[in-house]
Amino acid sequence: MSNSKFPTTPIGRLKLFFTFFDSRWEDLTKENWAKTVYQDFSAGLIVAMTAIPMAMGFAMAAGLRPEHGIIAGALACVIGRTFGGSKYQVYGPTAAFIPVIAGLMAKYNPEGLTFESAHGFLVLVSIISGIILIIMGIFGVGKYAKLVPNSIIVGFTVGIALSIALTNFEDILGIENFKDFLGQDENIKGGLIHNLSLAFSNLNIINPWSILLGLLTFVLAKYLLKISIYIPGPVIAMGTATLLSATLLADKKIILVRDLYSSIPNNFFKLQMPYLPEMSSGVIFDIIYFVFAIVFVSGVESVLCSSMADRLAKNDRTPFNPDKEFFGQGLVQIITPLVSGFPCTGALARTATSIKAGAKTPLAGYFKAVLKLIMAYYLAQYLEMVPMACIGGILVWVASNMIKPAEIKEIKGEGKFEFAMMVFTAVMVLLTDFLTGVLSALIIYFVVKYAFKKAKGKQQTSH
Repeated sequence: MSNSKFPTTPIGRLKLFFTFFDSRWEDLTKENWAKTVYQDFSAGLIVAMTAIPMAMGFAMAAGLRPEHGIIAGALACVIGRTFGGSKYQVYGPTAAFIPVIAGLMAKYNPEGLTFESAHGFLVLVSIISGIILIIMGIFGVGKYAKLVPNSIIVGFTVGIALSIALTNFEDILGIENFKDFLGQDENIKGGLIHNLSLAFSNLNIINPWSILLGLLTFVLAKYLLKISIYIPGPVIAMGTATLLSATLLADKKIILVRDLYSSIPNNFFKLQMPYLPEMSSGVIFDIIYFVFAIVFVSGVESVLCSSMADRLAKNDRTPFNPDKEFFGQGLVQIITPLVSGFPCTGALARTATSIKAGAKTPLAGYFKAVLKLIMAYYLAQYLEMVPMACIGGILVWVASNMIKPAEIKEIKGEGKFEFAMMVFTAVMVLLTDFLTGVLSALIIYFVVKYAFKKAKGKQQTSH
């Protein structure tokens, strides 16, 4: 079935959007239901175990609490699998959102707002983003997400990866909790320049045992998964680092999650209402900025992930529906943050893991969400004992997976201009911010392409 079979009118799309048993379930039949359910359950279990340490790491890197990541990953997957447009996509916290959310929390939490109020402001801009995504889905804008050049997407990904690795490196160095060591009253999470200057100015208090745990976590997470997709490398890495810090390294002043965030509650779901700070031109600009960022990341990453999922699963039947995907993304951004979560989208690595583990239908996403919450509920008292160096190792592992040499080589093969745009985007995202990097790259790209096309047209006319 081709994309042309999807509804082409707003009313037709809306009807499809609220149809639960649509073509995403076509691989579940009366003849194979037992085998398919087992495969989906197995895939859901593997992804759930892999997702817990990643979700905690993403949340903390974004300036939120560990449990926010657990909630967001589970709830986003349920909503996305119910209303999204892909058979296979796994929804949850993603690295691309870290600088966006961290930027908002870093700016508004120290500015006189409480943590809850800053989180409430995040909820507000996420809800607005969700409404825009729903409207875009209804009016068939989903297909236009594919127009973003691949060179800029890869450059954006590389820039985000480098930013994540560098801004969380002090976790591995063991100097994250510098307030206790230096008596300074500073924000725990800052930007790239802040964190790098902090790390280099406090090299004298580096904890070599933290570096050991961070490197051990990175190596186990990266290479156990290469042995077999059924070995939950991140969980084994987190368990090993936690056990070592509680036994052999108990007296080595290893900084734990509870040292920064106290205990992790297991009553995860808590209503977080939206909050609007006192209106000013700065607040209005920030609302526009963060709404655009959430819409852009949601749209591009979800379509990119859905396309990758269809290719990886060798889906030769109904492809993903980009408009339905936008609609589902909109509901994810509205509902998930309201229940102490934050914006989420399709997760490339977890989607690939799910497919490799045998996922066939959206059931895999439901299993992942339920199993993740069950495991987190019973493990909450132990998750707070995880070393921050382990979280840093997980995030550096995630960052390393985001940079794919094959993609960079492919962009290089497309020509010098495409390669230059990739490098420009990566550098701008790293040195400035998400919006400046991506928007400036898009403007330059399309202006140059338009000028080249116009010049070529004149040349052909003259001949």
